[in-house]
Amino acid sequence: MNDSGSHATATLTALDNGSLRVKITGSGFTPNSPHAQHIHGASGSHAFMCPGPGADKNGDGQVATEEGLAQYGDVFVSLTTKGDTSKASGLAVDRMPVADTDGNLDYERTIPAAQLPKGTVDSLQHLHIVQHGLDANGNDKYDLAALGESVFAKSLGVKGIPEEATNPATCGEVMPSGAVETGGASTDGIEQAGLLAFGGIALLGAGAALITRRRIRTTA
Repeated sequence: MNDSGSHATATLTALDNGSLRVKITGSGFTPNSPHAQHIHGASGSHAFMCPGPGADKNGDGQVATEEGLAQYGDVFVSLTTKGDTSKASGLAVDRMPVADTDGNLDYERTIPAAQLPKGTVDSLQHLHIVQHGLDANGNDKYDLAALGESVFAKSLGVKGIPEEATNPATCGEVMPSGAVETGGASTDGIEQAGLLAFGGIALLGAGAALITRRRIRTTA
């Protein structure tokens, strides 16, 4: 999204004990910077999608977080590296993954069932993953000079956060990818989403079709 240059692939695995394993591998992110990331949507809802350029209501060339929320939904699970994973941790940048010097971002965490909203596993295929943080002016960091102050962060009472830090960089719909065989996972709970930086619904649909036909097979 937003010409961020970021790309990532996420794999979500529902385990037999009700927990959720999340693995994300990506590149093209703002180097040495934290990237807030969340599962967005709502339990049982099919109404959400990744926003296209038309969601840019103020015409500044960027789909800001507050502009995209109506389409991909509110924060459902905060994909932090440790601790709380609720909506309250949506801006907990001190617990979000940090891209390395080359802009690569890797994340893996198993979130216990007790920390997941009711209905998360049953609603996986209707949820979205959004990663935030982009470098609009190409200086390898977040700053106020590029897009100004984050309207979204300010609305939550957090001042001085660059808009670059909160604008969406990737968005992808979680799609079924087939059965899986592992030591601890169920055989029908694997979901995978391509987080496409260019954000087109048609492109997401094409990618999803490929993912659905693909069978993932692993051994314990």
